[in-house]
Amino acid sequence: MNIQIFDDVRTLSAELATRVLTEVRLQPSLVLGLPTGRTPLPFYQALRAAPAADWSLVRTFNLDEFAGVSPGSPASYRAYMQRELFGPMGVADENVGFLNGTAADLDAECARYERAIAAAGGIDLMILGIGANGHIGFNEPGPDLHARTHRAQLQPGTRASNAALFGGDVSRVPESALSMGMATILQSKAVVLIATGAAKAGVVRAMMNGRITTSVPASFLQLHPCVTVMLDREAASRR
Repeated sequence: MNIQIFDDVRTLSAELATRVLTEVRLQPSLVLGLPTGRTPLPFYQALRAAPAADWSLVRTFNLDEFAGVSPGSPASYRAYMQRELFGPMGVADENVGFLNGTAADLDAECARYERAIAAAGGIDLMILGIGANGHIGFNEPGPDLHARTHRAQLQPGTRASNAALFGGDVSRVPESALSMGMATILQSKAVVLIATGAAKAGVVRAMMNGRITTSVPASFLQLHPCVTVMLDREAASRR
């Protein structure tokens, strides 16, 4: 893993935005894998503030979406991405790959998503966050992991961390979601994982220096040949 440590979140986010925009300029049809949650918000802000780039050919695939939440709901990850990135950067709807949490057949929806990623030629650059329990996407710790896009049961801590999208009410956060699987993530040509804040320091250490284990799904990134880990000083404090 290529480890990069930054003084603060702002500097980290600006550097990542510069990398992504450079890659968009070099490869206008770049296929991006994208995260949601609190961690990437400063990165998306940095992209919006950067000099304009042509995103008309960029393809995107997000990691996950809540089961039972419609794309038009303000609580959906689809709405989050429209607010934070797709709308401001002018990503065309037809270039947005997203899971539909209200599809009639969720297993069929997961299979459709895998086909769409394959048809796009795979993901060129995957941007990841990491949960306090070591999850990436909604690949939660457990006795085993799913290789491909699947329905995932969310652990209580994961639901709590998403409560803000549901008015702060944890009981309204769905108990399940759809998520890219670990093999799908690991088949990306390049991966960047970002982690910020002291609360992530322990799991960052486990991810980078611990055993490869399903108890810390992010530890499987040790197997990828091209991973950059971008940390602020707090998240790097225990590495």
